[in-house]
Amino acid sequence: MDYDDYDNVCDNVVVQKGLSVKAVGWAFTHAQVCNWVPLTTLSHMLDCQIFTLRAGGHHMVNVLLHAATAVLLFLVLRQMTGSQWRSAFVAAVFAVHPLRVESVAWVSERKDVLSGLFFVLTVGAYVRYVRQPGKPSRTGYLTVALLFGLGLLAKTMVATLPLVLLLLDYWPLGRFHNQREFLRLVREKLPLLAIAAAACGIAALMPGMLLINLNHFPLFERIGNAVVSYVVYLRQTVFPAGLATPYAMPPHGQPIWLVCMACILLVAITAGVIQSRKKSPFLLVGWLWYLAMLLPVIGIIQISSEAAHADRYTYLPGIGLVMALTWAAADASKGWMHRRLVLGGLMLAAICALAVCARAQTSYWRDEVSLWTRAVDCDPENYVALNYLGAVLAREGKPVEGITYLKKALAIRPGYAEAHNDLGTALVSQGKLDEAVASFQKALAIQPSFVDAHCNLANVLVRQSRLDDAIAHYRMAAKLDPDNATAQNNLGQALLLKGDAAGAMASLEKAAALFPDPVRRWCDLGNEFLQAGKFQPAILFFRQATKAGPRFADAWDGLGTACSRSGQAREAVDSWQKALEINPNHLNALNNLALFLATASDPSLRNPARAVALATKAGQLSGEANPVILRTLAAAYASQGDFGRALPTARRALELAVGQKQDPLAALLQQEIAAYGSRGEHAKPDISP
Repeated sequence: MDYDDYDNVCDNVVVQKGLSVKAVGWAFTHAQVCNWVPLTTLSHMLDCQIFTLRAGGHHMVNVLLHAATAVLLFLVLRQMTGSQWRSAFVAAVFAVHPLRVESVAWVSERKDVLSGLFFVLTVGAYVRYVRQPGKPSRTGYLTVALLFGLGLLAKTMVATLPLVLLLLDYWPLGRFHNQREFLRLVREKLPLLAIAAAACGIAALMPGMLLINLNHFPLFERIGNAVVSYVVYLRQTVFPAGLATPYAMPPHGQPIWLVCMACILLVAITAGVIQSRKKSPFLLVGWLWYLAMLLPVIGIIQISSEAAHADRYTYLPGIGLVMALTWAAADASKGWMHRRLVLGGLMLAAICALAVCARAQTSYWRDEVSLWTRAVDCDPENYVALNYLGAVLAREGKPVEGITYLKKALAIRPGYAEAHNDLGTALVSQGKLDEAVASFQKALAIQPSFVDAHCNLANVLVRQSRLDDAIAHYRMAAKLDPDNATAQNNLGQALLLKGDAAGAMASLEKAAALFPDPVRRWCDLGNEFLQAGKFQPAILFFRQATKAGPRFADAWDGLGTACSRSGQAREAVDSWQKALEINPNHLNALNNLALFLATASDPSLRNPARAVALATKAGQLSGEANPVILRTLAAAYASQGDFGRALPTARRALELAVGQKQDPLAALLQQEIAAYGSRGEHAKPDISP
């Protein structure tokens, strides 16, 4: 999913390495997509260690965490209120409401489900702390603080939890009834508030967390959008229709009339719950829970350059709202006939309806085209969704259609750097390099710190042979994001093309160190240059691979191939032999060394007998079904002058090559069969098995 998942997991080579002491340090000192969420980052690392990049495992963990939170929510609410069915209904709505889909179905929103788990655990620990017999213990409070701290490390949105605890002191815990008790309970929350302030301070210092570039919206627009968003979330909770991802910020802010109407509604609700606080304290608690928990993400302090609001932001705030509505409905129905039967039926109907809607909403997350098409269908002016849809279509081989959507996004919001960057990428796929350069430059003019745009522009400049300009942009990308393996890798390759071998190796070493398997990365680089016919750089990379992994047979085999093609025959033989010392059954090394010993132009290196032995072993290991190995065996027989074996072996190889549609190999074998036949027609056939 090209919506943070690549940055957080799929293309994040540090996360892919799994858990380690070094990884823990990295998680606490680096942001993920501008979010300081070290515990969430560590959970992604653990997932990669267990499931690698198999998406099902990552999604399963999200589902299990969400399910555990729903169960714990029921237990904690029942413990606080003593009401089983009301608590069960609130937990069930939390579990299946369509607004939860974004948090659970999206791998990158692990931070929601993980912080939510610790949020509920903290509330449970707090209830136990205040209700234990005698004086509340220090150990109980430390448990509350520890669980709260873990929640903050998963996502700092839970920073308002101390305010929620203060609300729960009022109802249902009933811990204060006058100003003196209120002040005492506020003092009790001060250590938790200090922990929250420290976590938020660290998060705010992370690069990109608080938007200060040209994507920053004016304060008046942000306040207006925040007021409207509070009402939008209310409507979506009660009537969850038209849900999409994301909801784009209006380019010129929310209409004034809509802001005024939203203000009136919010003030009216607030006045109403305050007025009824003595009779229905749950209304005040639930409403203030909702308002307070949304405050960090409501947009007054802008943390997103794209979203006016988002379903995921309601993950925890929605609990307070549903709790208030549930208790209000239960109280209002006290005089009904057959109350339990009617309420039970209504609860079941509501849960079933929400579950059906959630299933439908989840279906949109099956692939990127479905997700962004849904968003565009809900709002044709959603420039964020238009951009993502255009980028996906271009990446999937539909550049013309993709460019159409990208241009629509830019028509709505010309200053959208992401769309300029994606348009440039689509233009590259069409070979329109000059237009692509202009698009990338526009993106950088809007957002100079845009790492992807620097890399993309540099890639095009390399194709245009403008190496100095390309290197400058690669260097800037690497400076802005030192852990960006792609930037470091491409910088190294550009420096190599420029002739700066020392600088190239320095950058490539940094890049390789970031990959989960540095040795394999060096081999991949060697193979890239080997296929391009650039043998000296290939030798350089394979040698680096053998240094980084001296017991890695693939590296020695690759070094042998590169040396052979560059004319370094003896080093080639030594490298293949080293590969076979490490792994005597290494098919590539067996085949490569056998073919070389059978066909070497230097008589001192030719060894037909050993070539036959090596090729025979390779053939046995491959089940006599690999045409490349059988061709080598035929050549080994021919080098001994045994054309009686060479011909049928080559014919069998040809049959397999034709069956496997390896046309170039088949053509080569036909030539060799003709040569073996002309040279061996007077030879006595060997019919031994």
